[in-house]
Amino acid sequence: MKLATWNVNSLSVRLPQVLDWLADNPVDLLALQELKLSDDKFPADAFAQAGYQAAWFGQKTYNGVALISRSEPTDLVRNIPGYADEQSRVIAATIETAQGPLRVVNGYFVNGQDPESEKFVYKMQWLDALREWLRDELARHPRLVLLGDFNIAPEDRDSYDPEGLRETIHHTSAERRQFRELLELGLSDSYRMFEQLPKSYSWWDYRMLGFQKNRGLRIDHILISEAIKPSVTACAIDRAPRKWPKPSDHAPVVVTLDL
Repeated sequence: MKLATWNVNSLSVRLPQVLDWLADNPVDLLALQELKLSDDKFPADAFAQAGYQAAWFGQKTYNGVALISRSEPTDLVRNIPGYADEQSRVIAATIETAQGPLRVVNGYFVNGQDPESEKFVYKMQWLDALREWLRDELARHPRLVLLGDFNIAPEDRDSYDPEGLRETIHHTSAERRQFRELLELGLSDSYRMFEQLPKSYSWWDYRMLGFQKNRGLRIDHILISEAIKPSVTACAIDRAPRKWPKPSDHAPVVVTLDL
C-alpha cells in the first residue's frame, strides 16, 4: 500500500499534473494541500474518472486540503475540533486496508511568515491544538498516519543552509520543538526510517534557481504511528514533478506500507 502527500500550490492550475502523476504512480491515497479553490470548484469528477474517491475542504484563493483515495473515506473531520480557525487546513478520514482501518490526517500547517510576527503566534497555537487533538485521535485510532506540508525543517540536514537560516522561519527552535513533541505522541518520521541521500529536500523556492541549485528544504512529512511502524518498507521524495513546466514548488513524498 502506498500513501503520498503533495502540496500542489493550486489544484486548478495543476490538476493535469496531479492526474498524470497518479496515472504513473497509482498510490492508494494522495493527500493534497494548498488547493486554493472553493468547495464548489473541486474537480471530483476528474478524480472519479481516474478511479479515485475524494474528500475535500476548500477555501477560495488560499489553503485547502483533500484526500484522494482508492477506497471511500469515512468518519470525516474538517479542521481541528475545538479550535476556532477560519483557515481550511486539516482533513482527516478513515480508509480500509487489508489489515483493518487506517486513520489518515492531512494537514497544511501554518507557515508563520516570521518568528516575530502574529502569524508565528498563530502557528504555535495551531500546533498546540493539533497535538492535543492528535493525542485523542491516536487513542481512538492507534493505526494512524499524519502527513502533509508541515512548514518545518525538523533538523539541520533538512535545510540547504542550516547555519545561514538558523532561527528563521521553518528553522526555529520553537518549530523544531513542536515537531519533536508530535513524535513524542508515538509517531515516527517515515523518511528517516531509511538511509537517504544527503541534501534531500521536498521544497525549492521558485526564485534564484532554487531547484536547479538544490537550495531546498524538507518540510513535507509522513509520520507513522507505532502500531503500523513495522509495516513501513520505504519512503521517498519524487523530484520528477518539480522538473515539469510550471510545477508546484513542492515534490510528492511517498511511503510504502505492507498493509
